[in-house]
Amino acid sequence: MSKLYLIPTPVGNLEDITFRALRILKEVDFILAEDTRTTSFLLKHYEITKHLQSFHIHNEHKVLESIVQKIASGSTCALCSDAGTPAISDPGFLLVRECLKNGIEVDCLPGATAFVPALVNSGLPTNSFCFEGFLPQKKGRQTKLTSLQNETRTMIFYESPFRILKALEEFKIHFGAERKCSVSREISKKFEETVRGTVDELIVHFTKNTPRGEFVIVLEGRSEE
Repeated sequence: MSKLYLIPTPVGNLEDITFRALRILKEVDFILAEDTRTTSFLLKHYEITKHLQSFHIHNEHKVLESIVQKIASGSTCALCSDAGTPAISDPGFLLVRECLKNGIEVDCLPGATAFVPALVNSGLPTNSFCFEGFLPQKKGRQTKLTSLQNETRTMIFYESPFRILKALEEFKIHFGAERKCSVSREISKKFEETVRGTVDELIVHFTKNTPRGEFVIVLEGRSEE
């Protein structure tokens, strides 16, 4: 039966995968992996042997058609990103769209994603929020930040350790030094940490402490008063 499964994989701790995800990884005909080395490590940990095919941002356009044809011919396929849920700041959207266009059933399993624990741990409002993912590295970055200046919902961003300070400095300019902010890193891993404070206070913290790991920034929205 032709079907595409999107399988959330742990963002850190390997125990954060569901029983259902493990069962499907064992049952599908083949697995698409953002990085076959990362997915191989996960599969080996759970003693799963399965054919892996590389599927990432640099080759997804090239291999998309052949993968859809392979699934349409009667295969079942699981898509895994390196960590978290596929298509959330990771490859997946194009494949989902093309499968649906071709009448292929798509099933996204619930599971790990980095921004949910970061949001809940932040202490900032969770009733309404917007997920912005990674800001553009160069072109369009300032335009995006300017467009968010009047956003009243809690905002969520992903950032690398190499640009975390740059992002906070830009937040200071666009949102103000006193805007409340929470930064989580290495979620579910040994050195997991969440630092909360004003934008200015977080700039001081990460100036004194070298940023390491992958980051989720949760930023307070503009006050409606």
